[in-house]
Amino acid sequence: MEEIKSVIAGNIASLRNSFGMTQMELAEKLNYSDKAVSKWERGESIPDVTVLLKICDIFHVDLEYLVSEKHEREKSGRSSVFKKKRYQKSTPRERRNHAAIIGISILLVWLVAITVFVVLEMSIGSVTKMHYLAFLWAVPLSLVVWLVFNSVWFNPRNNFLIVSLLMWSILAGIYITLWSVVDFWMIFILGIPGQVIILLWSLLRYSETDEEEAEASQNKRISGKKARMEGAGDDTGEEAEKGQGEDRPGV
Repeated sequence: MEEIKSVIAGNIASLRNSFGMTQMELAEKLNYSDKAVSKWERGESIPDVTVLLKICDIFHVDLEYLVSEKHEREKSGRSSVFKKKRYQKSTPRERRNHAAIIGISILLVWLVAITVFVVLEMSIGSVTKMHYLAFLWAVPLSLVVWLVFNSVWFNPRNNFLIVSLLMWSILAGIYITLWSVVDFWMIFILGIPGQVIILLWSLLRYSETDEEEAEASQNKRISGKKARMEGAGDDTGEEAEKGQGEDRPGV
């Protein structure tokens, strides 16, 4: 029993560290305290089966991985412990914090644009087309900020829309910036093959993400079956012991 505790404790700690997660963050995802997670990782106690299944779902491993001391390598040559999903589930508070950070970052971009506008107005003395270019190019910069944070914290499937808007805003920015010099409207034709490339790229990312989600779902079903089989085995053992006790003659 102590050996199983030690194995599970080491696997939970290893998985948590490989995902760059603190004990508090893991505890919030499991609706437990960080003290409970600390006890699990020290081997002082073992989580129940439902908690173990939640841990498997968070780290995208099966139940056998948590209770095994040695782990087999995947066919691709990577260990399943290091196979991280692009989009990890986060708590509502984390999502609110991430959204607030994105909003603040985008507002900082527009603050810089306003600052540039004011500086140009003070230096030149009159509002010209150059002043408004600061706001024009703030749009693609804001989309770049959104794209970066969305790839890290939110669902990468939304990147298709963001990248599309980014491409067309850059083309529009180039056209408006050079409009007084040359009427280069044909630059928007470049957006057609560019949009096709973005579409194909998004389909490729969708297929990879769907494959990972299917694998995680399959692992979860396997873990559930193992847990039910173990529970059925325990119930059968208890019934057998009870039957033996009833058949035993009294002293």
